[in-house]
Amino acid sequence: MPSPFVELEVGERLVKVTNPDKVYFSTRGETKLDLARYYLSVGDGIVRALFERPTQLKRHPDGAEGEAIYQKRVPEKRPEWIETARVTFPSGRHADELCVTELAHVIWAANLGTLDFHPWPSRRADVEHPDELRIDIDPQPGTTFADAKRVALVVQEVLDELGFTGWPKTSGNRGIHVACRIRPLRPFTEVRRCALAFAREVERRAPDLVTTAWWKEERGEKVFIDYNQNARDRTIASGYSVRARPDGTVSAPVTWDELQEVETEDFTIATMPARFAELGDLHAGIDEAVCDLARLVEWVERDEREGVGEAPYPPNFPKMPGEPKRVQPSRAKREPEP
Repeated sequence: MPSPFVELEVGERLVKVTNPDKVYFSTRGETKLDLARYYLSVGDGIVRALFERPTQLKRHPDGAEGEAIYQKRVPEKRPEWIETARVTFPSGRHADELCVTELAHVIWAANLGTLDFHPWPSRRADVEHPDELRIDIDPQPGTTFADAKRVALVVQEVLDELGFTGWPKTSGNRGIHVACRIRPLRPFTEVRRCALAFAREVERRAPDLVTTAWWKEERGEKVFIDYNQNARDRTIASGYSVRARPDGTVSAPVTWDELQEVETEDFTIATMPARFAELGDLHAGIDEAVCDLARLVEWVERDEREGVGEAPYPPNFPKMPGEPKRVQPSRAKREPEP
């Protein structure tokens, strides 16, 4: 017999959801159809978060606790109305990724088992120049979401001094993300370097709590600000993305005022629809709040004058200009002098 399915009306499209009763989240028993209906309920928000951005899909066709499939290339067998954006990876290879311009694209991807959507910080019209600076507050082992919230207070303080508007959200797991809209004028290398200078300033103000050390062995029990999330082809889960947890948490936009009181588990596919119906998209104004990177460029230059230069890139990148030796410190100590 053919697999059962339902069809959802999404704008002018009919989108098929196959195996709609398959349980995806064990805590409350939500199904694949519940996942699709969740994305319908936050449609305006998820489309804004992904709009015109090359987007990687994190698929869990066997549910949140099943194996993850990281899909960069959109499937060749797809409806003719699915849109794509071409990107080039550090290796030089390229791919056509999903490019969301309407909610039907999201529901189609959800039917493939996509829980989280990972958009680039740039848009299809100019993929090489980001229009978003991303601050990734990532608690390390021995630290908690409460520690991430303490770091967020310092991040907010630094943003205020820069005159930047930051848009915070829970990661849906242990961390916090803050996005700043910027003009798409600078390449990834410069935006990433600005993000590194910002992270180092936060570290200077809270040295007992924050680290920018790339190597895990040097981080200790601190909160890492992952500047490398601003390198090309590095992505984070978008606002409203569902995370691969049995309780179906979501990456939830929040206000700065409420951030200190919330917990990751407050926001799930069960609770977010009512919140969205009441508050709408808390990030709706992000495109009107464009920040000027000029001050951060000055901080980069200040760091360079003080001998604080580049930091390591992720391992899949070729050696980058100005980058220090890309080897773990403990391993470097064991290597004999030439």
